[in-house]
Amino acid sequence: MDKASSDCPYPGCFFCVMKEANPNKRRSSVLKFFRELPSQDDDGQVLPISGLWNTAMAHPNDPEFIELGIFECMSALIWKGLKNRRWLSHDQNIYIPYYAAHIIGSYTMNVEEFAEMAVHAGVIPPLVELLRGRLTWVEQRVAVRALGHLATYATTFPSVASHGEILELSIQLAMSSLEIVYSHFYQYVDRRLSYHCDLLTRGMGGVEMESRKAEEWASQLQCWSLQLINCFAFKPEFLSTICKPEFLGKLPGMWGGLVNESSPAGIGLLRTICHHKVGRGPVSNCPGVIDSLCNIARSSDDWQYMAIDCLLWLLQDPSTCHKVIQSALPALIDLAEVTALGDHKKLGDTIINVLQECIQSPRSSITSHTKEQVEELLNSREKLKWEKNMPKEDLHIKQAAALVVKLEGNSSFSSGDISGAASKYSEALALCPMRSKKERIVLYSNRAQCHLLLQQPLSAISDATRALCLHNPVNRHAKSLWRRAQAYDMLGFAKESLLDAILYINECSISGDADVASRQNKVPEYAERFVKKQMRLAWLFRDAAGKHGGVQCEGVAGDVFSRESDDSEWETASESDVGDEGKEELGDAWKNDAVRKDRHNKSSKKEMKKQGYNVQVSEDEA
Repeated sequence: MDKASSDCPYPGCFFCVMKEANPNKRRSSVLKFFRELPSQDDDGQVLPISGLWNTAMAHPNDPEFIELGIFECMSALIWKGLKNRRWLSHDQNIYIPYYAAHIIGSYTMNVEEFAEMAVHAGVIPPLVELLRGRLTWVEQRVAVRALGHLATYATTFPSVASHGEILELSIQLAMSSLEIVYSHFYQYVDRRLSYHCDLLTRGMGGVEMESRKAEEWASQLQCWSLQLINCFAFKPEFLSTICKPEFLGKLPGMWGGLVNESSPAGIGLLRTICHHKVGRGPVSNCPGVIDSLCNIARSSDDWQYMAIDCLLWLLQDPSTCHKVIQSALPALIDLAEVTALGDHKKLGDTIINVLQECIQSPRSSITSHTKEQVEELLNSREKLKWEKNMPKEDLHIKQAAALVVKLEGNSSFSSGDISGAASKYSEALALCPMRSKKERIVLYSNRAQCHLLLQQPLSAISDATRALCLHNPVNRHAKSLWRRAQAYDMLGFAKESLLDAILYINECSISGDADVASRQNKVPEYAERFVKKQMRLAWLFRDAAGKHGGVQCEGVAGDVFSRESDDSEWETASESDVGDEGKEELGDAWKNDAVRKDRHNKSSKKEMKKQGYNVQVSEDEA
């Protein structure tokens, strides 16, 4: 190709070619450029590849370069980087395989015809070599992305699946991706490859920005690996490879979370697996996975409905029901009054129908207590129907009776009789009309607070979840979120606790909570401390840091997370943090500091403070 401009330092410059005004001449020149580029060893080759990468990202549906042979060119460049290390280390060629794989992934993510052309161009074998880790983890990231796009189409999936090692490599990468990025990049700050740093930050933000982007890319590497595996999981013949106990056991912990919140990650793959009868058997044989599904189902995770789907399918399958029923039923009982989650309409009705089938099945082996809870739930549905025909006067009498008992519970709480208060709230719930959702939300939330003080986190989670399901919108009752966050923290479930705590702060800000308003809409100090603690415990690299000894550089953002948590650091909030509303709810006892300190259950409160919980009094208003 002749030099296009006397001012351009590079013969056959791609950018000069693209300035050609004649469309036919330009296409001919671009075609020639794609054919000749892989065989050339000139300096500056990374510049046109970088430009093509920008074009692919901005216009992934434009067919021009696909028709002119960009896939063949990118495939050849990846092979060249894999086979010719001298060329790869020359000039800035080290960037080229990364950009080439990224270009393939961008042009195949939307248009099936483009994906078919990519497969015919032979892109899969070089991408598989990158997936193997023949270069570094940054190339693995874009290779798994590109293969994931190719695997989503019916016409190209067989070509991906014909390379049997892709599934195994993806499973291994999903399990080890966080450790790979941590040990190969994040941990040793002074030994980070310069081209990795450049790709991550484009030279902006320094070490702290590199570390933040490394977390994001590590999460993407794991989530994109799961997406690729998910394409295989839709085919029952691949489930035996996927459903190994070691992998299934780790899936619930593979979390997009705050770093990659748009990905359903491990729970999304579990849902696909549980949709097949072949997959439900191995899942039901992993008690830890079932417990995790219950935790996700009773959380404010955006993907909680996926966990609910898994539990429902497992219970409806006669071959797995008896294995999961003891764990799954209590969680679903707490969720039975939810109205809708996302596109799931009348989800509560579906849950109740499944619960009813479970207790009627002769094969079901559930405890008498659980059976009583299900029957109580079913009776409450009948009670709701009955209330629709009840005179308004009778309903008001029932509401008034429930209110009297609730006030008695508030009084017991104020005097330090936490168990007595919980019993009163239970009595009030039995009296309260089913249609009085606001009052029932308060009663469940109050009882959750009692369970917290009594060191009964599972019961607190149950009651807080019931309150959150009754609330409209779902999962948005601030005090119940805060109480469940503390209960999850008591059990060591950092992710679930973190999500609830963040939503609690959001809801306080939206609702104009007195606690937040008094601080001019700033985050309450106790909540900020709590969130920081949970973020540290839920840190993406926490396990890898524990295994590899922490970040090897002082002052780097993130190295604090690699240290073990010291609960003594997390002081509980002072009682002033409860806010004026909470103080008014229990009357004059809050106005006199000496009386307040005397009346509270000091031993329970002291123990809670040791563990870092904010102790709030029972509330009277939702």
